[in-house]
Amino acid sequence: MCQNGFFCLKMFFVTSFWHIFQKYFLSLHHKLYNLIFILQMKRAILTAGLTMLLMTISAQENSYIVKTRNAKKKVAVENLLTDSTAVEEEETANDFIAKFFKYHSLCDWKEGMKFMVMPEKYDLVVKTFCDAGTGKEVSSMSLRHKIMTYKGKSESSDGHWRMNFQCDNNKMYYYEIPSGSFDDYCYGKLGVPTLAYLGDVDIAREQLMGKKLYTKTRIYRVDTETDGDGYRETIQPMNQEVTVTAVGVGTRSFPVKIIVEDELGNEYYQVVAMSKTNSGMRDDEFIMDSIKHTFYGAFELEDAVMKVNKDYKTYIGKVIHNKYKTEMMTKGDGKERYVTIPKMMSFRVDNTLAQPNSEFVTLTLTEVDSRRIFYKDVTFKNPAGNPNARAKEDEFFGYLFAMGEGKSRKTSQAARAAIQQGRVIPGMSEDEVILAMGEEPSRKETTSVGKHIWFYKRSKGFLTVTFGLDGRVESYTTPAANNKKTQARRRAATKPKENNEWMRRNGTPL
Repeated sequence: MCQNGFFCLKMFFVTSFWHIFQKYFLSLHHKLYNLIFILQMKRAILTAGLTMLLMTISAQENSYIVKTRNAKKKVAVENLLTDSTAVEEEETANDFIAKFFKYHSLCDWKEGMKFMVMPEKYDLVVKTFCDAGTGKEVSSMSLRHKIMTYKGKSESSDGHWRMNFQCDNNKMYYYEIPSGSFDDYCYGKLGVPTLAYLGDVDIAREQLMGKKLYTKTRIYRVDTETDGDGYRETIQPMNQEVTVTAVGVGTRSFPVKIIVEDELGNEYYQVVAMSKTNSGMRDDEFIMDSIKHTFYGAFELEDAVMKVNKDYKTYIGKVIHNKYKTEMMTKGDGKERYVTIPKMMSFRVDNTLAQPNSEFVTLTLTEVDSRRIFYKDVTFKNPAGNPNARAKEDEFFGYLFAMGEGKSRKTSQAARAAIQQGRVIPGMSEDEVILAMGEEPSRKETTSVGKHIWFYKRSKGFLTVTFGLDGRVESYTTPAANNKKTQARRRAATKPKENNEWMRRNGTPL
């Protein structure tokens, strides 16, 4: 019980005010704290979004960033294939590289050399550059696709050596050598992480844009993202003539991205190392899977191929025929397939393409009657008696082919069109059916009246071709039609028989 009324009243007001203060002020403080936190989060998200947007716009405006056609935004990428084909260096390719692409050791870097920041996954975690103004590390992602101009080296006050760069945003950055002196570091292959040498890209543009090249590996790439580094791998034939349509920046290890287009209009590319400046790789590391990322492992210059081909040009325009049944490659709808060619077919030689580092020559042949184009790899060196020869006897030109026309054939315009489309039509001869189907039949039968029936096995059944007594196609049935007939026969066989027993008896069924 309070003895002093005035003191008790004062304590009552103080206590009440304190409770009101705690209830409202602390609640307001909590709300303000939450509001500040939300605003900070929104600011961070907005900053990150703007950064990515500016990087995308910068990449689209950057002439060093080139893409193949049909690249899309943010498509998931799966690396499907690897290539272990080892290809030896060619003298011509090496002369081209040695003449135009000089290797610059880190010790020999000159002020003014330009590089582009091309960070990989590891570089997004380990920061490469520091801001020269603040000394703080800078995220490699924020510098992605920025052009860095080398401004020489310097030693810091604490004895560390720095590689100085001016960015295209006019800010200065430096890369600090991890340990030791500059001379000790520069003679190694480590270099400066993330930087792709643009000197190689500029020279490659001058020397290769619009030029004819020939493919020397089978695995190339196609872009899947316009605003990223996504790609898928594509299989292409070797020794295919292509035209360079664009040259841009690739990666740090393989700085030159060469986009080419084939005769069918397909675009694909390869990233290659030219001078190997700042590639971060030793020469002995460009083997196995990496050999296709060297220029001479990915492409061959037209001049070098033409020099090899000059001995075979005399065959162009000549008519030849195959003495034996053989397989040849043909193309349709951008796809390749191998077909069986019956003997004594006549061809015109349209082109000869020698394969570098190989005894084989690819012949481009047009079948005289159907006008269909085929490709055949042959050797002009007789492998008989040579245990080291890679070619087989039936790949020797002199064994397989003879000069002049083969068996004379009269082919109608409709048959020629059907052969080119891979279809069978009535009136075709047996040879024309083999040309159209690309192979011998899976099975042959002869009817009681002397007609021949050929069966071609397909994924959904058999295609049947019936020849009349004159040896020409009388009719053919597709797998779908054959399946319908088979189903009808099965239904008839399983149909329950009618009970006609009552008809043979004196009575009527109930």
